[in-house]
Amino acid sequence: MADANPSRLGQIEAAGDVDALFLKQFSGEVLTAYTTAVKTDGRHVQRTISSGKSAQFPAMWKNSARYHTPGTEITGQNIKHDEIVVEIDDLLISDVFVAEIDELKNHYDVRAEYSTQCGIALATAKDRNVLRCMLLASTSPATFSGASPAGTVISNAAMRTDATVLAAGFFSAAQTLMEHDIPEAHKRSGFIRPAQYFLLVSNKDLLNKDWGGVGSYSAADLPQVAGIELVVTNNLPITDETGDVNVLPKYRGDWSKTAAVVTTPYAAATVKLKDLSTESGWDMRRQGNLIIAKYVMGHRALRPECAVQLATE
Repeated sequence: MADANPSRLGQIEAAGDVDALFLKQFSGEVLTAYTTAVKTDGRHVQRTISSGKSAQFPAMWKNSARYHTPGTEITGQNIKHDEIVVEIDDLLISDVFVAEIDELKNHYDVRAEYSTQCGIALATAKDRNVLRCMLLASTSPATFSGASPAGTVISNAAMRTDATVLAAGFFSAAQTLMEHDIPEAHKRSGFIRPAQYFLLVSNKDLLNKDWGGVGSYSAADLPQVAGIELVVTNNLPITDETGDVNVLPKYRGDWSKTAAVVTTPYAAATVKLKDLSTESGWDMRRQGNLIIAKYVMGHRALRPECAVQLATE
């Protein structure tokens, strides 16, 4: 009896590595899960570099207008300049080892779920660090001493528990950004945890169409308050992380009073040295496949005047 001629689903053009296409599928699933889970992309500044350990972001302040006295020489004014350096962190990975014996025994595919979890893990890590940087911006001094505004914290003891107080906080944040001369074209985002989001949704005044409200009480949908897009995320820190060894020292802070943070894109920055990628390899010594999803990035607070934190004190 002749041997069967199997069609290897993982090969490219019926040749080479029998897992080549499977790895690409895994990579695509990781990327899809990552893209779906990350909430801060498009809401802060990002730059990709090809080499090096940091990137410089130029900072400039405003010029002023003045009346000219006829006959006097115009020599130009000095505009304040500075730079903000964003350094790259170490390689961040999300890994899983799949023993061959377990795959042989298993009656359903686990790699699809593993790929999703790897993507979500990396997205969560990125979001948390970016949000930490936004909160750090809200508590940072002015970029230009005596000229630009510092970060802002708006406090009220009931900020986490009273819908009216929290809504008023968002209106105060919108006013603060306007008073800081942040261009209105810059997107305003309010990052908020589910408990505070549903607190706002329960406030029917915010949904009242007669007052120009938007959203749906029945669908628990409230897209914005005071022109600020609401972004619901569990990744907004709300604990004291000053001594947390699982958080890099440069991202630590006491966020135990935080209720929300309102930002424009220049509040924080991300520098990418190596974007999200995956790799898989057979480990002969351990008889299984090691799968790794990874990236190399760094984050930092950028412009304090672009961040407003809502807190209980």
